[in-house]
Amino acid sequence: MDAGYACKPRFMPPFRGVRYHLLEYTRRHNPTNSKELFNLRHSSLRTTIERAFGALKICFQIIDNKPFHKYKTQVKLV
Repeated sequence: MDAGYACKPRFMPPFRGVRYHLLEYTRRHNPTNSKELFNLRHSSLRTTIERAFGALKICFQIIDNKPFHKYKTQVKLV
């Protein structure tokens, strides 16, 4: 979970001590406050991003390997 990270510009971690994982929310256990709603949406977005990176790694296997190119070359590859 991202809760171990501090809130910084362009990154908002989920609230601590509040339900976070998608499996904790069901039809009978909807978010009850704004913090739970934020954590639900944060978790959902994180899952979507992880799936997107997984798909990219399948299509472009060079992303999944340890980089052996110089940084400037890596930027051009992406």
